[in-house]
This record gives sequence, structure tokens and C-alpha cells, in this order.
Amino acid sequence: MGQVTELDQGEWRFVESGRLVPEAVVSAVGYTSHLRRPVLHRGLPSPALTLVLTFDEPVTSGFEPTGEDAGSSHLVLGGLHTRPAYIAQPRVQSGIQLAVRPLALRQLFGVAAGELRDQAVDARAVLGEGAEDLRQRLAELTTWPERFAALAAYLRAGADRVTAGPRPEVVEAWKWIAWHRGTGSMSALARHVHLGERQLTSIFKAELGVTPKAASRLMRFEHARQRIARTVREASSLDLAAVAHSCGYYDHSHLVREFQQYAGCSPTRWIGDELRNIQAGAGQPAQEFPV
Repeated sequence: MGQVTELDQGEWRFVESGRLVPEAVVSAVGYTSHLRRPVLHRGLPSPALTLVLTFDEPVTSGFEPTGEDAGSSHLVLGGLHTRPAYIAQPRVQSGIQLAVRPLALRQLFGVAAGELRDQAVDARAVLGEGAEDLRQRLAELTTWPERFAALAAYLRAGADRVTAGPRPEVVEAWKWIAWHRGTGSMSALARHVHLGERQLTSIFKAELGVTPKAASRLMRFEHARQRIARTVREASSLDLAAVAHSCGYYDHSHLVREFQQYAGCSPTRWIGDELRNIQAGAGQPAQEFPV
């Protein structure tokens, strides 16, 4: 399963699991918090599905800051989305959050990520009847290594039951987009997988819920977010123009506009709002990129 790393930042405590089912999960983080007051957290779009299992109060989340569209559940699975999701965080909470590879959802549970497009659902509808038993068992275990091991066993059991995977052209297209960090052209991508652009768009969107172009934008944004978060954690000087250039944006203004769409605010506002979470290790990578 890999090494378990603990990070403590005052009100927040995060525990990372090194390699939890790496073919299906990009990152796994256990968390506990004792906040001075409830807060509203902004969840950014990313090229990963988000699975949350909470051990205390249910998660309340939605796509509007006011919470008018919010729903509550102890198990939440969010699909790929292109706007910020808002999560109401109570003062005391604990649980596990996973960044799940979109193409792995079908292999784990026989469901295409496209069925979750731009929405968060009660994960029991996808994970199966044993999901609630799993959540309660994880809450009763006393150490994070035990919890991660039990969760990994559950996910691997799901993978063993499902034999059908995504079309190989979609798998290869996703790898190509990640390799280029979202900066490759759609015509070059179509040629790479030996399909016409229209056909590729159709099968890609059916499987993942977004077009190849939208997935590329998510990849590029994720690359920029990771660079910004790493700079903040290292307490280094942040040069947004340099980040924009290195991540394939036309200029600094282009990066800011992308943040306005995906985060609902500027990069500097996002850093200010999420500073303690970023420093504490929240927002783990949702996609690995080649060096």
C-alpha cells in the first residue's frame, strides 16, 4: 500500500497514503479537523473523480456558494466538472478523500465516469450495498494504516468483479493528453489514436462526460494548480507569469481567466482563501505528469 505520511497544521491534520491501489487512485488522504467555526471550502475542477467517506457529520456540497442546490451524504462521489464545487465543512470532522482516476471507475464498479458528469452523487449508488458497511468499519478502526488497508481491499475486490474496461482509444487519448499536460492539439490527438475528431469526441465524452478539449483544459489547469500549491508549500516567491508560461497559457491574463472560470476567483484570492489547507497538505495531485 505504501508509506503513510502525517501532516499537522494547527486546526487540520492530514494523513497521506503512499500508493493506495495506484492503478485506480491518484491520491488518498485521511483528514481530521477541529475548526474554530464552520467554513465553506471551494473544491476546484480537476482531471479526477472525488470520493469522500466521512466518519462524522455528512458532507454537504453543491455548485452554488449559497448551498441552494446542496445535498448531504456520508459518502459522496463527484464526477468531472468545470466549475467550483462548494463544501460546507463543520467544526469537527474526519474521513478519507480519494482522487480516483476517471477511467478506473468502470474497472472498479462497472460504471462509466460519464454518468456522473458535472454532479456529485451518493456514492452508495455506485459503490454498491457494502459501501455503508465499509464506511462504518473504517470509522471504527483505530489507525490510519488499518483504514487505508481496508479501503484498498474493498477497491481491489470491486476491480476483481468487473471485467469490462473503457475502449482502448479512450484510454490512449487520456494518456496522450496527460503526457502533453493538456497543451496538445485535438487534430494531433485524433491522428494519434487513428480516429476522426468527431468520432473521438463522441466516444470520449460518452465514457468520461467531457470532451477531449475540456479534458485538456482540466489537465492544463491541474498542472498550474500543482505548481502554485507547491510554491506556496515551499514558501517560495510566486511568479504567476512564469507559471502561465510553463503550463502552456498564452499569458498571465489567460491563466487568471481560467482560474475565474474553474475556481470562481483569481489565483491570488484562491491562495488567500485556501492558504492553511494548502500548507497543511490538502489538495493532493489529481493527475501525475511526466517530468
